[in-house]
Amino acid sequence: MPGHLRAAACALLIGLSACGEDTVTAAKPTPQEPTREAVGYYCNMIVLDHIGPKGQVFLRSQAAPVWFSSVRDALAFTLLPEEPKHIAAIYVNDMGAASWAAPEPGTWIEAKAAVYVIGSAMRGGMGAQEAVPFAERAEAEAFAARHGGRVMAFAEIPRDYILSSDEPTQSGTEEAGHHDHGHETGTGHGTTH
Repeated sequence: MPGHLRAAACALLIGLSACGEDTVTAAKPTPQEPTREAVGYYCNMIVLDHIGPKGQVFLRSQAAPVWFSSVRDALAFTLLPEEPKHIAAIYVNDMGAASWAAPEPGTWIEAKAAVYVIGSAMRGGMGAQEAVPFAERAEAEAFAARHGGRVMAFAEIPRDYILSSDEPTQSGTEEAGHHDHGHETGTGHGTTH
C-alpha cells in the first residue's frame, strides 16, 4: 500500500475510533445480594424481612443498588416521573429458581428479559399484588396455573397494574398492615450506600 494511502487509512481509523468513544458505555453492574443493611426505597424496611421476589435498580450515578421489597415497587420506580431516569440495570429474583419465603442468593435476572405473572393470588413483600418474575416462560405458566394470573413480558405489563394501589392481606406478610409504598408521593426513600 502506498504511503499516502496508508496514512489516509490510519487517519480514517483514528477518526472512527474517536467517534466510537461517544457510544461506548460503562459495563453493566452485576446484581448484589441484599444484607441486613439493604432497606427498601419506598417502605424504609429491611428487604430481607419480606417474603416474595425483590428488586434492585442500579443508577449510573451510584455504585450501590436501590433496593425494593417487591418487584412491583422496583418497576414503579422506573415509571414514576419524579424518580431518576439514568438507570444502568434492573434486576429481579427468578421465582422459578427461588423460594417465596426467602429468595436465595444467585437468583437474580435482568428485569427486562424476565417473563412475569401479574394478578396472581400470591402477595408480594409488602402484602400487595406482585409482578412475579421468571427466567423461563414455562415456569411462569406453571405458576399461573397454580396461583392464577396472566403471563406477559416486561414491556406488556400494564402501567396501571404497577402504579395502582391495592389493599394488603394478612396472607401476604407479617408486615401486611404497613402499606406505604410511596407511589403517589415518592416519600419514604431509603437506600443502601
